[in-house]
Amino acid sequence: MSVQSLYQVMPPLSPEDYAALEADIVKNGVLVPVEYDEHGNILDGHNRVAICESLGLVDWPRFVRKGLSEDEKRAHARSLNLARRHLSSAQKRDLIESQLRETPSLSSRAIAERLKVDHKTVSSARDRMAATGEIPQLEKTVGADGRERRKPIRTMFMPEKANIPELKRVSKEIRASEQRERHAVRSDLATQIAARQDASPWWRLAGANGGKAYPVIYADPPHRFETYSAITGGEKSADNHYPTMSLDDILALGCPAASISALFLWVTDLGNGIRIMQSWGFVFKSFWAWKKIYPGEQTGTGYWSFDNCELLLIGTRGDFPAPLQGTQPIKCTDHPVGRHSQKPAWFAEQIDRLYPDMPKLEMFQRRESLAEGDIRLAGQWDFWGNQAGRPEGEAA
Repeated sequence: MSVQSLYQVMPPLSPEDYAALEADIVKNGVLVPVEYDEHGNILDGHNRVAICESLGLVDWPRFVRKGLSEDEKRAHARSLNLARRHLSSAQKRDLIESQLRETPSLSSRAIAERLKVDHKTVSSARDRMAATGEIPQLEKTVGADGRERRKPIRTMFMPEKANIPELKRVSKEIRASEQRERHAVRSDLATQIAARQDASPWWRLAGANGGKAYPVIYADPPHRFETYSAITGGEKSADNHYPTMSLDDILALGCPAASISALFLWVTDLGNGIRIMQSWGFVFKSFWAWKKIYPGEQTGTGYWSFDNCELLLIGTRGDFPAPLQGTQPIKCTDHPVGRHSQKPAWFAEQIDRLYPDMPKLEMFQRRESLAEGDIRLAGQWDFWGNQAGRPEGEAA
C-alpha cells in the first residue's frame, strides 16, 4: 500500500463518476480542498489528486489536519465520505462496519459522533456483527469522553421457597397500584376533555343542558313498537306512558358525549341497539344484563320468546378507562320489575360507583327525582328527559 492510500476508505469511483469529476475539475478547478495529515498523507481527496496529476497540474487547494491519531484519521475520512458522497445504503453500512472492525472497543455513540451518523444505526450494526462473530462481544466500551461504559448486569433475586407467596402478593399489589394510577390518570383526562368540549351541534342548538359534553352517558331511549293487538296489548304500549320515538329519530338524535366517553344504553332489540350505539359514535365493548323477577305468574312479553331479560349495552369513544380489575359488577343480576319501563336503580348506582368523579348525564329519565330518595347516587349527575326530576304520577 502506498503512503497516499493509507486512508483510502472508499472503493474507487465508477468510470462514469470519475469522468464526471474530471470534467468538473477541467471546467472549474478543484473546489473542495484535499485534506492531508502533517506527514503529507491524503486523508480525503485521492481521486481529485489522481485527476490533477493526470492533467499535469501541480497545485490545488490543500488543508492540513494535525494531531489526529491513526484511528481518528480513518474515522475522519469515513465521516467526510458519509457526509459528501451520494452513497447507497450498502456503502454506508460498509463504512460503519469498517469502523466497528477497527475500533470495536469504542462505544456506539462515540463511533456515531466520529462518523456523524445516528448512534442507533451504529448499535444495530454492532449487534449484527457481534452476533455473527465479526467483532467481539464486549462487556465494556470507551465513550467519546474516554470513560469506560459497561453493559448493565441483569440479575434476578430468587427468594427462599417459603418467601415466594409473599413475593407474589407484593408483586400483585404493585401491579394493582400501577393499574389504579393509570386508571385515575385516564379518568381525569376524560373529565378534563369533557369540560373543555361543547356538545354535539344538535344539543348546542337545542340549548339542552347548557351545551355541555359528558364523559358518561346513561340512556334509555323511548322506542316505539307495535303490539299484537291494540285491544289486549294497548295497555302495555309505551305510547300510553310517555312520548315515544321512531328508530330513525333515535339514530339521528345522538347524545352530548365527549370525545373520550362511555355510553350505557338500554336496548329492547340487540340489533337496533348496536345500530344506535354506532350512529351515536361509540364502539360496542360489553353489556350488563337485568334478569327480571316478575310477581306471580307473569313472564313478560315478546315475539320469539318471553322477554325476562334486558340488556344494557356498553360502548366507548376514545381511550375511556374500563373499570379497575376486581371492581366491575357481575354481568347478569336479578332485580324485581317496577312500573312500565322503570329500570332498577342498581345499574345507575354501579355507574356512579365506578366513575364517581366524572360528570354523568342520564338521558330519557323516567323515574322519581333524587329528592324522593329512590336511589343513592354520590357522583355528579345531570338529567334530561320527559319526566326528568318529576315525582311518580306527575304529568309531563
